[in-house]
Amino acid sequence: MEKQKGTWLQRILFLIALAILSMIIASFFSTFTGFTPIISGNVALIPIKGVISTEGTRDFFSPDVASSSTIIEFIERAEKNPNIEAIIFEINSPGGSAVASDEIASAVKKVSKPTVALIREVGASGAYWVASATDHIIANRMSVTGSIGVIASYLEFSRLLENYNVTYQRLVSGEYKDLGSPFKELTDEERNLFQEQLDLIHDFFIQEVAQNRNLSYGEIENIATGMFYLGVKAKDLDLVDELGGKDEAIAFIENKLNITAQIAEYKEKRTFYDILRYVFNENSFFIGKGFGSAFLDKSREVPRISIRT
Repeated sequence: MEKQKGTWLQRILFLIALAILSMIIASFFSTFTGFTPIISGNVALIPIKGVISTEGTRDFFSPDVASSSTIIEFIERAEKNPNIEAIIFEINSPGGSAVASDEIASAVKKVSKPTVALIREVGASGAYWVASATDHIIANRMSVTGSIGVIASYLEFSRLLENYNVTYQRLVSGEYKDLGSPFKELTDEERNLFQEQLDLIHDFFIQEVAQNRNLSYGEIENIATGMFYLGVKAKDLDLVDELGGKDEAIAFIENKLNITAQIAEYKEKRTFYDILRYVFNENSFFIGKGFGSAFLDKSREVPRISIRT
């Protein structure tokens, strides 16, 4: 038994030592072999791809998450860069967090340089909120745009628990502390409280789009049903300014500023160091899982309700 414990400890220490050595080597190469790109050009291209989130949960194998923190950092860099004369936001996103969408849209509106939103396949919900904050919106005629609405959803297991004779023992300090627990059914009062919050966020959404697009609240409210529109219909509704793609976006900027546009793409680069750091983090998680599971079972955590635009 003692020999087996010693073998496992040796393996763990070997993995940790190997990972640390790999990170040191990778850090050396990423520092001295030019992995960090030099951005040149006079028009910044900032992609907004995937679900919009306040903090990106992106890893090496699932890149399509748009972190508001990262995007705002890119916006601020482009704004401060004297060589950048305009910014194009290349959007392919179904939306996401209401807070993250509002954060990005607020950052866009602070930019003193011309801004253009380019909606390729999808620029819906929170992604459209961001697009509406730009000076000019260009969308593919078959793109999915609009979807001005808010959704909150979660799975409820109360009936399933009843079928298996499992009870939910409710112990709370505060009447609504377990509001949205999947283990109990919503009361009418709780449902109304939820709906009030969603309606408030929806109202913020309508106000922002109306202000950004120079339309009345009533005009946006009439089409803010959560329904999506193809780009060609969105243009008829004044949700976009022009149909087209990247060529049209570049042409708009060149005509507006009388320049020849040279694109400088702002995006995160994956270095060899990033890859090894990801592998190290994953290995650390699985190594620690064996120890940590004795103290905390993550499966026991109550899922939180997701509110998305």
